[in-house]
Parts: sequence; structure tokens; C-alpha cells
Amino acid sequence: MFKRILVAVDGSMTSFDALTKAIELQKLTDAEIYLLCVYKHHSLFEASLSIGRPEGMDIPDKVLSEYAKGVVNHAKELAKERGATHVRGFVKAGKPSRVIIEFAKDKEADLIVVGTRGTHSDKDGMFLGSVSHRVASHAKCPVLVV
Repeated sequence: MFKRILVAVDGSMTSFDALTKAIELQKLTDAEIYLLCVYKHHSLFEASLSIGRPEGMDIPDKVLSEYAKGVVNHAKELAKERGATHVRGFVKAGKPSRVIIEFAKDKEADLIVVGTRGTHSDKDGMFLGSVSHRVASHAKCPVLVV
């Protein structure tokens, strides 16, 4: 059924709910789980705005990359604690929905699992966050929104 399941994680509770569902599917299919955390890449212009930053303060991309690595490592630990096997983690920079869709295509994922809302979703009553909506609308493989 599924050989490769991509789970987008961002540290939100709904992304960890998506991971839980992916683990359940893995136990049925023995698929490999790819964990992906995408952080927003800052342009050189945006980074240059921090020229006057205090000494010892890192540029935004470095901080966000480290945070994303921490999210992926935490998700890997959770997955292993919950009995998952064959789990790999990845961190990418860019627009989350675009990167998730491209990554799924590149890795030939059979399924993408995402949470309904991420860490930056507003709470205005929308049913889906913008990233989950874009992924579900544009991905070439099935998308499970948890």
C-alpha cells in the first residue's frame, strides 16, 4: 500500500498528531517514514536588516535551522518511543507548502500526512491552515490531514 510516508512536522501539536497517524499506518504497511521540518528562508536583504544586532546573536536562518533540527530530532524520538521503525529526518528552507510538495515528489512519497494547523496558524475559524490547504490542493500523491 504505502512504501514512503512523508510527515510534515513543525513542533505544533497537530503535526505530532499527524506523526501518530503515520506511525499507525506504518505498522500496517511497513512503510518508511520521512519527517520533514521546513523553515522560512530569509533573504540576504532580511538578514542584512540585522547588521546592528548584538554580538553573539545569530542570523535568522541559522537560528531557524537549529530549531527545525530540534523539531525533527524530537519527532524521531517520539516515533521510536511509539514503536516506529525506518524513520528518517530532514530539514529544508523555503516556503513550507512548496517544499513539502517538492520533497514528496523527489522522494517518491506515497502519502503526505500533515496536521490541520501549524505553529503559525491564526485562530479565525478556518478549517485548515494555509500550508495544509495548499499541500492537500497541489500534491500529486494522497494527503492525509489530521
